[in-house]
Amino acid sequence: MKIFTINNKKEEKFLRTKTADFDFQEFTKKEINDLIKKMREAMNKDNGIGLSANQIGLNLRIFVAQISDEPLKRDENNKIILPSSKSMKFYAIFNPETVKFPEKKTMMEEGCLSVPGIYGLVERPERITLVGFDKNGRKIKIKAFGLLARVFQHEVDHLNGILFIDKAKNIQKIEIRK
Repeated sequence: MKIFTINNKKEEKFLRTKTADFDFQEFTKKEINDLIKKMREAMNKDNGIGLSANQIGLNLRIFVAQISDEPLKRDENNKIILPSSKSMKFYAIFNPETVKFPEKKTMMEEGCLSVPGIYGLVERPERITLVGFDKNGRKIKIKAFGLLARVFQHEVDHLNGILFIDKAKNIQKIEIRK
């Protein structure tokens, strides 16, 4: 699966468009599971920790994320090295919305598979409450903090047509070695 980037004007326009709500009535359980599997594979292939459906050209309100309790490490090309799968928690969240934002915010570097080679500092709430649905259409509510809260906010922004560079300060471009 190809990940849309801002390097292509047509893809950037799509990335900057709010996605449509996911309608569970339009998909079979197998189609939903296949979608999650494809999104997870695309995210892992490019060493990502989150991926929204519009990043792969789908106008659907769903994202996947895979987070570890272990600190993130990067290789010589500044790509994230994923921790062992045993320490990873996987999420597939449909029609997500952030509903609670406490006052305390933190600044942290962010990057994005759709904005290759660019990083910047983004201020976001340290803790959030996310509501949405699981793959079976059941309501879920997750209280997230730290990196998990940041990834959830980043992905919900994607689904709302917002890119991290719209909020970032101290944007830096790095050369990606091949």
